Amino acid sequence: MALFGLLFVCGILFARLSDKIIQVMGVTPCESCRESNCEHCRSDTNEQEKIDDIFRPLNLVNNFRFLTFTRFLLLSLILTFLISVSLGVIGPSSWDWKRITFIILSLCALYIASVSTDHYLHFHIWDHIIKKHLLRVFLWTFCALFFVHWGLSFWNMDTVIRQHMWWVLMTGALLGIVPESGPHLIFVMLYAQGMVPFSVLFTTSFVQDGHGMLPLLSYSLKDSLLIKSFNLIFGLAAGGLLYAAGF
Repeated sequence: MALFGLLFVCGILFARLSDKIIQVMGVTPCESCRESNCEHCRSDTNEQEKIDDIFRPLNLVNNFRFLTFTRFLLLSLILTFLISVSLGVIGPSSWDWKRITFIILSLCALYIASVSTDHYLHFHIWDHIIKKHLLRVFLWTFCALFFVHWGLSFWNMDTVIRQHMWWVLMTGALLGIVPESGPHLIFVMLYAQGMVPFSVLFTTSFVQDGHGMLPLLSYSLKDSLLIKSFNLIFGLAAGGLLYAAGF
């Protein structure tokens, strides 16, 4: 929670600072960035969905009256996971913060799958998140766990990392430049094992945008590089100060 809170505050402060800097530099950012592969999202007609309409609770009645197979499948999987976690079949065997977190996230996912519009559910959740990114996130998580386990078992990785922490912090920042959701999980696992301090996790989390940068990258290379430059500089500055302060 401290990480998310600090990233939220720093995001607002540094975003304001970035706006001031680009005004001085005379940079004009692009004015439009939408889902390039979705004709529905690119539509400028009055039928274009608004955020409030996508997750409107009143959608629930119509969604279950004309229940699609995709929605039925997602709801079934989420409910199965929710019940399994609640009964201790999956996850912690006792009630702790992990089980409570899984239950809260499952309930949020259940709400989204229940009330979201058909277009949002099929295109953005099923076709985009699940088909394009779910396997990648799983593979990155598996590789990160394997890397940490292998490093601790067959290589004195802990000592090497602690002796070169500034280089580790720099590596975390540079890895954050990669427009992919997953590489930073290596540092999440290292932090969970107590091998890197909070400042390193903060730095890589600050710099990385995940695949959220890809739409802008396809629209404007110049703006993408500019944003990544700001992220890298501010991330290294804030992370370096945290590390120097002992965090």
